[in-house]
Amino acid sequence: MSDCNISPEKLKLLRAPFLPNQISKKPVPTKAQTDALKADYKIGIRCTQCGGWHHKDVQHLDYVGHAAITDRLLDVDPCWNWEPVALLADGTPSLDANKGMWIKLTICGHTRLGYGHAEGKQGGDAIKEVIGDALRNAAMRFGAALDLWHKGDLHADDEPAPTPTKEAEQKAEQKAEQKAPAKQQPAPEAADIFAEVSANFSKCVTIERLDNGMKYYQPKVFPGDLPKLADIYNDHLARIKDAVAQSQQFDEVA
Repeated sequence: MSDCNISPEKLKLLRAPFLPNQISKKPVPTKAQTDALKADYKIGIRCTQCGGWHHKDVQHLDYVGHAAITDRLLDVDPCWNWEPVALLADGTPSLDANKGMWIKLTICGHTRLGYGHAEGKQGGDAIKEVIGDALRNAAMRFGAALDLWHKGDLHADDEPAPTPTKEAEQKAEQKAEQKAPAKQQPAPEAADIFAEVSANFSKCVTIERLDNGMKYYQPKVFPGDLPKLADIYNDHLARIKDAVAQSQQFDEVA
């Protein structure tokens, strides 16, 4: 191989993006899709992207065809050339066991290898496909259509993985707390109830829950008219004080 003497301008031209009209769509069916189409040819569709007949769910890859690659190579070096790595006895290119072919592509005096395969095609179309595929592969070694071979951004700056922010850590903790079983709150002590009722008279209405609604305030407890709010409050206050006193006595005995 000769020393690389390709000028920066020509290298830049080799790596220049191809125009949309120079990019073709290549169907890439899965084995299951291919088998399904063989079993029932009618399930296929005439694709509006590639013009082929294939399974409706087939994905496509962008690629540059033989003609577009040849045009680019001619722009860079009108004297570019390729040759097979191996020849048969009759002078024709030698294919390997996989029906593929290795070639040497020379641009501006510099040579690089490439490999092509026909992917199931037969006859003369297979030979042309092998040559075109090998040229695309070898030209990619010089940078031609490299962005189409790579699925990501080749020139994106490498960035370190972001460290979790304080806000993100707090959200993670909250999420973990939500998944954790809820802690059972202890029942309020009589003294706590007494303090709450004494602090705010209006809250005495909530004390009704202690005796399961209004059952406690039936006429047999308060004869005559319905009890006034003050009567309810005073009665409960007295009972709570008794509960507190009993609790204190229990603590002393214990």
